[in-house]
Formats: sequence, structure tokens, C-alpha cells
Amino acid sequence: MIESNRSRLPDTGVTIFSRMTALANQHRAINLSQGFPDFSVDSWLIDRVNHHMKAGQNQYAPMQGVMTLRERIAQKIRSLYHAEYDPASEITVTSGATEAVFCAITASLQPGDEAIVIEPAYDAYVPAIRLSHATARFCAMRFPDYRINWNQVRDMITDRTRLIILNSPHNPTGAILNADDIESLRQIVRDTPILIVSDEVYEHIIFDGQHHLSLSCYPDLAERSFVISSFGKTYHATGWKIGYCLAPAQLSREFQKIHQFVTFASNTPVQYALADMLDRPETYLGVSAFYQSKRDMFHQLIRNSRFKILPCCGTYFQMLDYSAITDEPDERFAQKMTVEHGVAAIPPSAFYSGLDDHHVLRFCFAKNDNTLTEAAGRLCAI
Repeated sequence: MIESNRSRLPDTGVTIFSRMTALANQHRAINLSQGFPDFSVDSWLIDRVNHHMKAGQNQYAPMQGVMTLRERIAQKIRSLYHAEYDPASEITVTSGATEAVFCAITASLQPGDEAIVIEPAYDAYVPAIRLSHATARFCAMRFPDYRINWNQVRDMITDRTRLIILNSPHNPTGAILNADDIESLRQIVRDTPILIVSDEVYEHIIFDGQHHLSLSCYPDLAERSFVISSFGKTYHATGWKIGYCLAPAQLSREFQKIHQFVTFASNTPVQYALADMLDRPETYLGVSAFYQSKRDMFHQLIRNSRFKILPCCGTYFQMLDYSAITDEPDERFAQKMTVEHGVAAIPPSAFYSGLDDHHVLRFCFAKNDNTLTEAAGRLCAI
């Protein structure tokens, strides 16, 4: 038995996502907490998985990923972002984006290094930093517009700063990086050894005619970046756990040294099926419009509620301010809402190292219209 004082992550328990989903299940609440769709995967994509299974593609894939899929990813990146990545040496397929995040962080950091984390932050970042015996330093976005304070980031840079972790479109806030953000980042990292992990899993879910600014677009940033994305988010198949990482050859080699001992290789027939899907670019180019219709419907349904809608530029998450309803802490109110009103959401204080509480909750609108309609009715009754 491992003694508690020997734990590598002594302060880490079950994630807020697991806790809220368990509470929702216990009370038969509508689960708008954890970020997964409740609608089906494209039947054509499922047929392609079955096709490749029956064709015998059921053994280990290459450690870096099926070459056909890596080639299709390279084509997509070239088309969307005018960036060149060599599928043989600069693209790695992973068992979900969370694995890619872990491998990128641990490949970047040595004991004593520092990593800058923008808060609120997805909860997979900091444990990987700590397991690397490095230090996380936190920079909170401004509330309520959720913009990055680049002057604060600049002031946090020391000779031990090795990594900056970014996420756009941003979970949980729905904020996106703009041109000014990119320019500030470029100035900060210029002439430094700082690496970047760019979590871009919601790259195809961006609204109101805006465009995703991938770090792969900018050669000076791309040369120091691990750019991570997810097929699960794009194709509504979160349970398949297939993501990928783009990085220059030298960084990819370091990344793969970790990856080969974490999962070695990811699901083979699913990789082949996703390669087929990427040959149909309309399937990912249409995702933004699909989810914008979900967002707009959710906004319309709750317009007469006591919740205040905060801006949502991307992802399938909506932040709602509940300060007109109660001054209870967000986790307590989220639990109460689940038990008493039958709708589960995520309290964003869980995304802050200091448990910052702005009296907002995060709701997932990647749901069937009937689910959103029923949930909105319950929210409007509060």
C-alpha cells in the first residue's frame, strides 16, 4: 500500500467533472456539466470503423500513428492554416488530447523549471507540471471579459520559465485568442528558450464569423510550439479518445519518447476511419455553424431567466452569471441546482488554483435540442 505522504499528487482527488456527473446520475438531473454530446456520431464514420475492423486493421498501429491519418492531418493543416508539417516526423497521433497535453508538458519541463498557466485552466495541466517536478505559476484572465493580461504574463517571466500553456478556444470561458494576443505572445517569447503548449481542441467550434488563430499559422511561434487537437470534439466521439500533436521534428522526438511509454499506439481501425473522414472537409468545416445554432438556441431559451449570459466566442460551453439569484459559492450552488432543480453544471472555481469564485457556472450545450429545451425550462424556473 502506498502511504499518503508518498503520493505524487497528494492534493489531487476525483475531478469536478466526475463528481458533478455522479451527482447528476444520482439525482437523475440533466447533465450539462461534463463536456460530451448526447447525440450520435455520424453513421458514415461508424461504418468506416466497421469497414476497417472487418478489413483486418485490428493490430497495433505505428507508435506515431497510422501514416494515412498523419498525411490527412498534414493536408488539413496546410489547407486551413497554410502551415507545413511533415507527417513522417512532425505529427503524432495520441490517445486523446489529454494524453498529448501530458506528453508535451513532461517533454518540455525539467525539475526546477517554471510553467505559466492561464487561469481558469483545464485541470489536466497542473498535475503534469507537478509530476515533472516543475512549478506552475498562474496568471488569471480578467473577469468578466476573460482576456489575458499579457503585461502580467511578461512580469512573470524569469530565467526558469520554460513553458507557457495556452488554450483557444478556451475551456471553460469560450474566449478566443485575437491578433493582439498573438502579437503580445510573440514579443514575450522572442529571444527566449520558452516553449508553448497550445491546446486547440475546439479549433472547429468558433462563432460569429471569427476565425481560429492556430499557433501553427505563425512560423516563429510554431517552431517552439506543441499544437494539440482532438477528433473527439470535432466528430462528437469523445469516447474514442483520438487526438494529435503537431510540433517541429526535434520537439516531436522528445514528445514521442514520452508517448511511447504512455500508450505507445492508439486505436487502429478508428485512426483509419478518421483518415477517411478527413477526406470530407465539409464534415469539420460545418461544425462551427452546427454548434452556433446550439448556442443561439440555448441563449434564446434562457433569455427570460435570472441568469446573465456571458460572451461565448467558441467551444460548446456557456458561462452564466448567477449573481442575481444567490451569493452562494459556485460549487455549493452547482450542487444545489443539480439536486433541487435537476440541471448539473460545472463550478469554474475548480479551474483556479486559488478557487476564484465569480458566481458563474459553466454549461455544456453540446446536447440534443430536446435536452436543451428541458434544461432551459428548469433554469428559467429558478
